[in-house]
Amino acid sequence: MTETTIVHLLRHGEVHNPRGVLYGRLPDFHLSEDGHMMAKAAAGWFAGRDIAVLYTSPLDRAQETIAPLAAATGLTPVVDMRLIEADNKFEGEVFRMGRLADPRVWRRFANPFKPSWGEPFQEVADRMWSFSQEARDAARGREAVCVSHQLPIYTARRLAEGVRLWHDPRRRQCGLASVTSLIFEGEVLAGVEYAEPAAHLVRHPSIPGA
Repeated sequence: MTETTIVHLLRHGEVHNPRGVLYGRLPDFHLSEDGHMMAKAAAGWFAGRDIAVLYTSPLDRAQETIAPLAAATGLTPVVDMRLIEADNKFEGEVFRMGRLADPRVWRRFANPFKPSWGEPFQEVADRMWSFSQEARDAARGREAVCVSHQLPIYTARRLAEGVRLWHDPRRRQCGLASVTSLIFEGEVLAGVEYAEPAAHLVRHPSIPGA
């Protein structure tokens, strides 16, 4: 009999971002009031599960999202750089679709399949898969919860499901405080599940910066 291990990839909650900045890896972007409620809802979803380890991206919004679960389990989250948001050349800008008409940004869109405006999908997938394997080994036979960001989590899911990495960002199934679960039987990935424990708290489904 093989042992089942689950690596849960938890997206952070809503961020206070009234200007709509693409905040990416910038510091000092914190959860909104609703975001803190989402973090508590996610922690409640994990109640009663056999959580062995907690991990988090180093960014403020991720560490604030894991805090309620850390308090509930008594576990200390481990910060891992591989969970960080994808790099993006538009970071710090207030991006609107009208920017596409500006010739000065066209070179950034030269290759949407890589993508040319940020960290390549393959690099994101590689670091997330490397991390997921280590989290699986650390939680062997139990469960790990790991807070990351929309693009890294969704890229990890696409890699796990064996589909192409490039995609339409408007169609990502990775809501705020959602949980994408990688289910391993021994060392073999047996399935992927998805849940949205904080869906009832989402007022603004499209939030820049992810």
